[in-house]
Amino acid sequence: MSYQHDFRATGYPLRLYSGCDALEHLPSELKRLKAQKAFIVCGRSVSRRTKLVDRIQHILGPAYAGRYDEIEKDTTLASVQAAANAAREAGADLLIGVGAGSVIQGTRVVAILLAEQRPVDQLITQYPDNAPAISPKLLAPKLPVINVLTAATTAQNRAGSAVKDPARPNRMEFFDPKTRPVALFWDEEALLTAPASLARTTGTSVLWRSLMNLGAARMAPLSEGDRLQAFRLARGALPRMGDPLDAGARIEMCAAAFLQNRDADDGGALTEKHWPARVVYALATALFNRHAHVGQGEANSALTATVMRHFGGRDPEAMALIARAVDADGEGPAHLRAADAVERLFAEAGMPVRLRDLDIPRNSLPAILESSLKNFNADPKREFLREREALMAALEAAW
Repeated sequence: MSYQHDFRATGYPLRLYSGCDALEHLPSELKRLKAQKAFIVCGRSVSRRTKLVDRIQHILGPAYAGRYDEIEKDTTLASVQAAANAAREAGADLLIGVGAGSVIQGTRVVAILLAEQRPVDQLITQYPDNAPAISPKLLAPKLPVINVLTAATTAQNRAGSAVKDPARPNRMEFFDPKTRPVALFWDEEALLTAPASLARTTGTSVLWRSLMNLGAARMAPLSEGDRLQAFRLARGALPRMGDPLDAGARIEMCAAAFLQNRDADDGGALTEKHWPARVVYALATALFNRHAHVGQGEANSALTATVMRHFGGRDPEAMALIARAVDADGEGPAHLRAADAVERLFAEAGMPVRLRDLDIPRNSLPAILESSLKNFNADPKREFLREREALMAALEAAW
């Protein structure tokens, strides 16, 4: 690994509260932001099966403006539109997202829909035929957003959001830096509301990303510490995700996800991504958006080893770095050694390592492939259009 000296680092204002009773700091955040009507966006489970949202309402007191608790898995368009309407009727001047990836992304889209006075099709990333994708600029001021996590996710302080519409073959992608949160909460009690299965799947996604990031042959000098520590934290925390009382493991996984985002902001986003990382990201995203019962972590773990075997040879230096990170020393091609070690790592954590273990029909693979061809984060230059056969071969092998 060598250092990349041409980079851009960006900092964003944010306050982060972690630990026991961290949520007690909510009123001071509202005071700082001069907000008087905080509206909560969440899903049914956290609102109706736990006392977390009621606890937040009690802490907010008269500043509580209401809640919308029907954000659906994979952030459906209908649910975020309904949430935006409810927040508008409540006269909200601040949004609080309570949940994991789907809710956190959905809250950002709610902020966009409240502010932008254009049809939704003009707010999302456009995919011209055989041309680079175009992300429109969304210039209207947005309501401040506070995120209360129930599980680790890199969505916690990002600016992009993906929304699912059953009437469309591909996800709708929104991007607006003004929707980054002004405050984050890693409250112990809030994080322990998530079932072990959710903590495990979100933790697997964090570990997967940290592994892929270690494949960078060059990185910005500001990024290296964040990248290495994110991997150490995620690898150490994942085996403990099944313990319903280990709040520390869940906070450590939140920290790993946060460091991954800081790595990107400190120049890591400009690092050229290797083929296995890009392909797994695109295929896994298409998979879990098409099949609602599949989590992102399961999709990543079921695809990664096979994709590394198929595409890793294109990036031998990256695969050698990943092999070293997972102690896959020995003879033979690095991408094959790394793939075997990663497969063992996920299997030992109780995660699936084959698509057939996800209870999806094999005949859905072509549709998954087609959806993967429109993923801005994985393939902004539309290189995957020339890789249909190779991508399909990897999907078939992963079965």
